[in-house]
Amino acid sequence: MTNMRVGLYPGTFDPITNGHIDIIKRSTKLVDQLTIGIASNIDKNPFFNVKKRVEMVEYEILDIKKNINNNCEINVLPFSNLLIHFAKEINASMIFRGLRAVSDFDYEFQMVGMNTRLDQNIETVFLMSAENQQFISSRFVKEIAILGGDISTFVSSNVRENVINKINEIK
Repeated sequence: MTNMRVGLYPGTFDPITNGHIDIIKRSTKLVDQLTIGIASNIDKNPFFNVKKRVEMVEYEILDIKKNINNNCEINVLPFSNLLIHFAKEINASMIFRGLRAVSDFDYEFQMVGMNTRLDQNIETVFLMSAENQQFISSRFVKEIAILGGDISTFVSSNVRENVINKINEIK
């Protein structure tokens, strides 16, 4: 396909939440190919290793792939290099970022400035979180689960099971 629009949705996805799924679904409407980039980012001290996070994301997007009505190709790849370098490797012309609150915008605004200086040809596209997803974060999901709270409205049953199993493994 000529002039194929390739997008990248990067993150740690530790774990993937319903908010992430919402951004993935909406991103597929804007590109011909979407890569979900799973950052290894050991500085964030991930709950799950990168292999497990890739596995969970791949499982979570199975329904999206089946029900996609615009023929967008979706794939999941881990990366450990600079985001802009990874975007170039996969020929992405845009990077998708979800925004939940003003605090997200401040951080993302700085990142866009740096990424634009590194490569002016890669655009960043912000998608506002759906109203019912704005407060969900992977960090809160893990914290709630560790303290014995119910995370079933924030993540899929598969992710919930993985989180609970990981907590039991740690104990």
